[in-house]
Amino acid sequence: MSRLEQQLWASADILRGKMDASEYKNYLLGLVFYKYLSDLELRAVYEEANGKPDEYPSRDIQFAELTDWYNDDAEELKNTMRRKLGYFIEPQYLFYMLRNKASQYEFQIDDLQTAFIELSRQGESFISLFDDVDLNSTKLGSHAQQKSTTIMEVIKTLDEIDLFGHEGDVIGDAYEYLIAQFAAGAGKKAGEFYTPQAVSKIISEIVSIGQEELAPFHIYDPAMGSGSLMLNIRQFLSNPEKVYFHGQELNTTTYNLARMNLILHNVDREQMRLNNGDTLDADWPTDEPFLFNAVVMNPPYSANWSASDKFLSDPRFERYGKLAPKSKADFAFLLHGYYHLKDSGTMGIVLPHGVLFRGAAEGVIRKVLLEMGAIEAVIGLPSNIFYGTSIPTVVLILKKNRVGRDVLFIDASNDYEKQKNQNNLRPKDIQNIVNAYKKRENIMKYAHLANFDEIVANDYNLNIPRYVDTFKEEEQIDVVALGREMLDLNLQIKQKETDFLALLDRLAVTDETKELIEATKRIFV
Repeated sequence: MSRLEQQLWASADILRGKMDASEYKNYLLGLVFYKYLSDLELRAVYEEANGKPDEYPSRDIQFAELTDWYNDDAEELKNTMRRKLGYFIEPQYLFYMLRNKASQYEFQIDDLQTAFIELSRQGESFISLFDDVDLNSTKLGSHAQQKSTTIMEVIKTLDEIDLFGHEGDVIGDAYEYLIAQFAAGAGKKAGEFYTPQAVSKIISEIVSIGQEELAPFHIYDPAMGSGSLMLNIRQFLSNPEKVYFHGQELNTTTYNLARMNLILHNVDREQMRLNNGDTLDADWPTDEPFLFNAVVMNPPYSANWSASDKFLSDPRFERYGKLAPKSKADFAFLLHGYYHLKDSGTMGIVLPHGVLFRGAAEGVIRKVLLEMGAIEAVIGLPSNIFYGTSIPTVVLILKKNRVGRDVLFIDASNDYEKQKNQNNLRPKDIQNIVNAYKKRENIMKYAHLANFDEIVANDYNLNIPRYVDTFKEEEQIDVVALGREMLDLNLQIKQKETDFLALLDRLAVTDETKELIEATKRIFV
């Protein structure tokens, strides 16, 4: 954990006693994001006026630079910042000024509410972005002054943290760390917004294979949560600055979190297209581009959906003849993602094991996919690696227009490090999975490349144990060798007893030791 991560996580202490993690995450993540935008504006103004320095001066000096320019020509400053940053926060609403008010005990909660409202008017990227920061909640305090005091203390704590004095994408990484910490404390709700980094890395690296040099690169996540799964792709591409992010999320709170997360990871707002909507109910996106180089997804497992007959004529589902059951939308998510995949692209989706073997409509859909050669690999993950659920999951890798119809099975279910409340995939476990995927060959008790005839012989059932034998035979016991070893040990014990008794005989006997020595000898006789 970096110092920045420690500082940010500790800043939540003020709120921890007042509400649970699923509630105070909205306050902390929202305030950290607002501080980031404010401090970024101060630096941008200083750069415009003085050029990019080797070392930035204090925020007092940066703010003085901003106010001088603002007083000289406010419109020029606003236009310059909107071109450079895509927004402009008025001086009185900057985090720096909110902190000054807090330090002088003049801060009122309405000050922050007004600041949020003003920023939300800065363009589509900021509309309703802070709606989940409920400044009227009674958990902040029973009356306005108590609420103001609570938020004031958080602002003062956050203000002491330097978000920019670090190398690399430290701010984005620290924000990602906060999201992971909140996921760890959110129980069953965690799966709504976070995919563990290890799983994200597996999917991201696999879907980027063979596409590393593509630019621009378009990635789509129809159940994006916080956007973490999409963001990982950049580390595996040669032109990370030319990645375009397309994502949809049903939960409005989580959708807002994704917008903040991408901005904090320096994603240009022109390179993100995010939608707050129901992926299954209505197709999105329908305008160009609507086919993508990579589709990644960790949808809610076995969720409910309408499964209305109208979807039988929906281009996403019509070729399969059946719809995913109402109580298990897993294949509906999969088919939606597959529909939006480019012919040359790769898709990775996390699902429960049931999609591998359940029958009825799901069996029909699975058969069609296999006959098309759509399913390229099935990767079994360990149980209890996701926040909020202990069930084992699989990653399915899908492609279009494959020449063959073979399927690679990888059983990584036993490769993990056990931690306090959760299992964790180690770097070597991740690399073993990726290497096995690349090699696409049989590996004893780990991977099996099944041809299509083998799939048919198993009645299109993809349950991993049918293809990868991980059974460990019990070691045969050599009874003769074991008997000899026991005999030898008994002889050694007898010799030690003899040596010990001889040692007792050499001891000087006194009235005090005589009884003890005799008692000891009786044990061995």
